[in-house]
Amino acid sequence: MSLDPTMFLPVLPEIMLLILGMLVLVLDLVLPKEQRRNLGWVTAVGMGLVILLSWPARPVNGSSLVWGGMVSYGWLSYSLKLLVIFGAGVTALFAMDYKELGGRGEFYILMIASTIGMAFMVSAADLVMLYLAIESVSIPLYILAGFFIYDAKSTESGFKYLLFGALTSAVLLYGFSLLYGFSGTTSLLHITEGLNGQVSQLALIASLLLVLVGVGFKISAVPFHFWAPDVYEGAPTPVAGFLSTASKAAGFIVLMRVLILVFPIPDTQWPVILSALAIATMTLGNLIALTQRNIKRLLAYSSIAHAGYMLIGVAALAAFAAVDKNPHPIWGMTAVLYYLVAYLVTNLAAFGVVAAYGRQVGSDDVTAYYGMSRRAPGLALIMLVAFLSLAGMPPLAGFFGKFLVFLAAVNAGMIPLAVIGVLNSIIGLYYYLTILKYVYLYRSEDEDKPVLLTRSYKFGLVLLVVAIILIGTLIGPWYNWASTAASVLY
Repeated sequence: MSLDPTMFLPVLPEIMLLILGMLVLVLDLVLPKEQRRNLGWVTAVGMGLVILLSWPARPVNGSSLVWGGMVSYGWLSYSLKLLVIFGAGVTALFAMDYKELGGRGEFYILMIASTIGMAFMVSAADLVMLYLAIESVSIPLYILAGFFIYDAKSTESGFKYLLFGALTSAVLLYGFSLLYGFSGTTSLLHITEGLNGQVSQLALIASLLLVLVGVGFKISAVPFHFWAPDVYEGAPTPVAGFLSTASKAAGFIVLMRVLILVFPIPDTQWPVILSALAIATMTLGNLIALTQRNIKRLLAYSSIAHAGYMLIGVAALAAFAAVDKNPHPIWGMTAVLYYLVAYLVTNLAAFGVVAAYGRQVGSDDVTAYYGMSRRAPGLALIMLVAFLSLAGMPPLAGFFGKFLVFLAAVNAGMIPLAVIGVLNSIIGLYYYLTILKYVYLYRSEDEDKPVLLTRSYKFGLVLLVVAIILIGTLIGPWYNWASTAASVLY
């Protein structure tokens, strides 16, 4: 394979992220200890420059394979790379002022390494590349989850994440090996041709279930969700926010890519399996969230529930693909992509508020939020916007995301699934409003002690709130992006 300068355009974001990581490494060595907090600004601004400089190199039409068929170069993969880079940049802003986190260069280097892995995850077109990308994401995240080595909860969360992640990674690799054995190829585009109807449905479903275990762990879908609450609670709050957004977004793209390219089962197995997964995930996530007294565990179960809502769109996509008579096969994928963007900015804002407030009050218990509106009115307003968006209230980003996935289910003839999704949204609204009741209606003895925000928190939170409002009100551009990206992959 001869090298051509144009071959570097598809991996331009990854190359610039690698350069950024090297810059952070050098600065961490030369800067005095009291100035290393500025590494957060270097990382965040660097991520912003990567997005700006990568945008002119975006693909215009269609999708192609580069680097020997290992990487897909298309509108979907390229734009989602920029989305996860945005999430990493905001996370760097939130980590700057966090105790024992913001001044340590290794934290930012590990986060950049994980972001590079996510960028390859959303563009991988080969099983080998996909598995390497997943491991490149996971290994740094194991370390980041247990970054506070003198905190028992943090080390426990990192160890649990490592154990469960290693187990599901082995199961995923076995599923990939079965696909290679059945088809004789590792290319996602050619596995179906290799199968050529010679493999039994039972064998296909078995390999499908093995792959679902690995991907289900990444998106924290039931019954592979058990790691999320403990890991989110023990991990540094900015890391928990990064785990629940960028990593989950990459996992959903892998799920949809595998669904479309590898498992074109022509009957109802896919929609039934995914519908059951969606119902179990959103129902369990919402019901257990009702009982939580720790805000990070509540957001962990909320994150599980939102994975269930997105799985409604994936189930609708599977139903569209199985029924040729439906004229809108990309509706389900469009809905999931829109939901991913809305969810990423909304959940990052929610975890950003928890990071900013918990860092100063020293507690993540929900009782610590009593009277928050009097101690930090601006922070309380941002929490109001984020939680109402998570609940699906108009005119915020979360409302239209939920509307699209429910509409996709209805158009796919999966009306009971849409109804269950609406009922779960009502349950979710209850616990979000309960927290907001604590913030605005309850009183606290510490109301006279203001909570001050640093410049990095102000910039990051305001950026996310503006994004939540714009995505929920200026629907056209975001919907057109999601529709175009979905049509390219489909």
